[in-house]
Amino acid sequence: MGLRKVLLGWPVYRQLTGADPSGRGAAAQSARSAALTARTQSADRVARSVCPYCAVGCGQRVFVADGQVTQIEGDPDSPISRGRLCPKGSASKSLVTSPLRQTKVRYRRPYGTDWEDLDLETALDMIADRVLAARAQTWEDVDDQGRPLNRTLGISSLGGATLDNEENYLIKKLFTAAGALQIENQARI
Repeated sequence: MGLRKVLLGWPVYRQLTGADPSGRGAAAQSARSAALTARTQSADRVARSVCPYCAVGCGQRVFVADGQVTQIEGDPDSPISRGRLCPKGSASKSLVTSPLRQTKVRYRRPYGTDWEDLDLETALDMIADRVLAARAQTWEDVDDQGRPLNRTLGISSLGGATLDNEENYLIKKLFTAAGALQIENQARI
């Protein structure tokens, strides 16, 4: 490789001899960065969504290529967030695409040391049986003075931040109907 070719490839030389004396444009651009394209450019379609993390409801654009999520960005048309996302919202692509994401129901028996995979129907039956048993064991019809209570303090709910407002609303209705009093979600804490 000749000295001239080395000099022409050097950003400082391009800055001093070219049309970009400030070094903030083409002079600072390497061949690698010139060949880069946006992850959103290869998308087949763009779906609009809402960030799943908190109750704010920031708008998101989900870019999909070949059936896979390639990028998630803030939606500039959203009147709530106007294209901005917090650090958690900006990283929400990993919520969907992470290879560490659990996609099976995992269960560890009492005093067990190993996890086992369960099918969803078995896991839901186990949860329902335990909720109903705890409710039956701790149900309070009336207080000491005979006033009606119709409640249980044996079950409670703490919804996660990845649940949206509608899911938290339905969980609140379900647990209230079951007589639970301690119902909260992370979006409100």
